[in-house]
Amino acid sequence: MKTVLITGAAGFIGAFLAKQLLMEGNAVIGLDNLNDYYDVQLKNARLAMLKCHDSFTFIKADLADKQTVMRVFETYKPQIVVNLAAQAGVRYSIENPDVYIESNIIGFFNILEACRHYPVQHLVYASSSSVYGANKKVPFSTEDKVDNPVSLYAATKKSNELMAHCYSKLYAIPSTGLRFFTVYGPMGRPDMAYFSFTRKILKGEPICIFNHGDMRRDFTYIDDIVQGVKLVMQRPPAPNADGVRYKIYNIGNHQPENLMDYIACLEKALSKAYGKEITAQKTFLPMQPGDVPTTYADVTELERDFGFKPSTPVQEGLDRFAEWYKAFYGA
Repeated sequence: MKTVLITGAAGFIGAFLAKQLLMEGNAVIGLDNLNDYYDVQLKNARLAMLKCHDSFTFIKADLADKQTVMRVFETYKPQIVVNLAAQAGVRYSIENPDVYIESNIIGFFNILEACRHYPVQHLVYASSSSVYGANKKVPFSTEDKVDNPVSLYAATKKSNELMAHCYSKLYAIPSTGLRFFTVYGPMGRPDMAYFSFTRKILKGEPICIFNHGDMRRDFTYIDDIVQGVKLVMQRPPAPNADGVRYKIYNIGNHQPENLMDYIACLEKALSKAYGKEITAQKTFLPMQPGDVPTTYADVTELERDFGFKPSTPVQEGLDRFAEWYKAFYGA
């Protein structure tokens, strides 16, 4: 049994990862500030799923509060830390940049400082496919240059990778960064396209499709993501050529879907869940600032090192999401 600290435990990936670890007999310390970036009711529902486990401890706190972060490490002495807490969203970073610096930069710095003073076996942290910016070469490889972010969110995630490397080298903290590609599924984030599409489709409102529909995303189902994170957690990186225990992986589906095909799958899933034919009204718009037309993960390294291979087809994943949505929000 391990003691695992998960920051962002009321978040989408954090909650499902925590649930799986608890079911396997681990002790999980969940930290989250429960901010209102999106519906807190959904965050509380995820927490309710975890609080039925005796080995789950929840702490409502902000990562930017260094004193509290240090106290959590001192009290619970986690062996593994999975830092998933972050202010997410590319477009929102244009509207409200301050919270990205506070959460993604200062908050992550506090986690690194805590790992320095209370050594851990492994720090796993969330980076993002956004770091690839407007790279033209696909699929995106961790060997690609990522020096030209097109959003502040992406810049903060690239900063996390640099900060982690520094602390790994200076203080021998084994760290692994995961560049997540578009994650979807039941209890997902309402600001994600498939979720907001669903809300609008069921209200009979038109959905906005950017870049006139010429978008491709490496959609990855939540269960596959959790399995990948678990595999990575269990094996800290070996020293690299410079003797630093530091590694970056892409974690995605390696099978990008055309956005219009994805919407067709969503329409089919909603029609099945609600027992009637449901189609979306569509408004086509140009590309939004900070967005990119394609995300596509090269997951060769993750597959080679951990045997990771996502197995959930998009239609199956969206069917599960639609069933949950109807159950959670009502007919």
